[in-house]
Amino acid sequence: MSTTATRTPDTTAPRIAPGPRGHLLMGVLPEARRDVLGMLLGSARQYGDVVRYKLGPMTSHLIAHPDGVRHVLQEHVGNYTKDHLSYRLVSRVAGNGLLTSQGSFWLRQRRLAQPAFHRQRISAMADGMTRATAEMLERWAAHAERGEPVGVMEEMSRLALTIVGEALFGTAVGDLAAVVGPAFNVLSEQTTTRFRTLRLLPPVLPTRYDREFRAASRALQGAVMGLISERRRSGEDRGDLLSMFMLTRDEETGETMNDAQLRDEVLTMLVAGHETTATTLSWVWALLDQHPHVEAKLHAELDAVLGGRLPTAGDVPRLGYTRMVVEEAMRLYPPAYVYSRAVKEDDVIGGFRIPGGTLVDLSPYVTHRHPDFWERPEEFLPERFSPEASAQRPRYAYFPFSGGPRQCIGNGFAMMEAQLILATVAQRYRPRCVPGHVLTPEPLITLRPKGGLPMLLERRAPGRNAPSSAA
Repeated sequence: MSTTATRTPDTTAPRIAPGPRGHLLMGVLPEARRDVLGMLLGSARQYGDVVRYKLGPMTSHLIAHPDGVRHVLQEHVGNYTKDHLSYRLVSRVAGNGLLTSQGSFWLRQRRLAQPAFHRQRISAMADGMTRATAEMLERWAAHAERGEPVGVMEEMSRLALTIVGEALFGTAVGDLAAVVGPAFNVLSEQTTTRFRTLRLLPPVLPTRYDREFRAASRALQGAVMGLISERRRSGEDRGDLLSMFMLTRDEETGETMNDAQLRDEVLTMLVAGHETTATTLSWVWALLDQHPHVEAKLHAELDAVLGGRLPTAGDVPRLGYTRMVVEEAMRLYPPAYVYSRAVKEDDVIGGFRIPGGTLVDLSPYVTHRHPDFWERPEEFLPERFSPEASAQRPRYAYFPFSGGPRQCIGNGFAMMEAQLILATVAQRYRPRCVPGHVLTPEPLITLRPKGGLPMLLERRAPGRNAPSSAA
């Protein structure tokens, strides 16, 4: 593109992307506060694959096409940074760990953490995952006997915290789970509200709102630091992720992580590791309740492969439909429903100018519904993720774990965990939404089902002769 000024319009120059005008001062923020998912999806459907809008004083672009997503996350990743308000706010929750750090520091931390997520090491955690799930099911027995509902989001959160805690610390962490869950709920709700209201000051005021944030943050960090300090004193190598973090040395510098770095990485693993899996599984149970034909196919696979026994890591490759159910739930309700980046230098995406100093938003919730790549996008159809169907789609038509160099380091752990939990629970119970409950997404830091998803526990006899869900 020529840089010489001219009066003649240059028809080859990139255009300014279309988008909603919004309010004079606040742009689309009022709409985002009311219904951020509807705002994002409606904007893409009305204006196309690149949409420009104002978020208060900030200008952002929604990139909906997989080619544009690939451009940002993979091909030109250096031009799209996490120097974004949303990550600065999240860093108040999780510190400067893998989720929020950047540059050479991020690369060093990623190298240190990578061995902890080797496939063989993850597979060795499978027995702990199913054991924790079986213990949860024993607790559920009394609720099922009395016909009492359970809050499935809370139950999945507690279970995922137990699993990731044992994977991190190699021991039962019941007390930690009791602290992390409530603290994260406060921090998640406040972080979302602070972003959407542009409440940017640190939570240092003597107001009740700021005091609640500080107390939750202290509880979260204090629980983690207590475990790190205990491990430092013992010097024990338990073969868990914390031991790997503490003992692994950077190949170039020979350095290990200090306590502050350990705290932030462990916080990141705890928060991201439990919340995304718990949210995904909550949506799985809700969707299975609404789609008995899918539930019947799932049960048929579990009966054929497992016959009532607990699944193992070796069973995971054989549970193909189980995996498809999880993947389709994450397509419709991706836990991370939007990824945001800051633009360093002027760029062009989809023929539209993306100026340096602006922002971009990538929304799995939107792209996972792109009509060019997903037929009947609002329907729950796990068969979309058969190997044959998946091979026909562009890589970035589906990106629940982000992509490129910043793809979630724990995606393999999360997928195996979700499959094993689903396979274990579905052999024993058919969770059913309580009558009158309206299933509604609640976009906080993650995309949760609103209201905690109360469900009744209908028993199911495991084994090849288990009753069909259509009965």
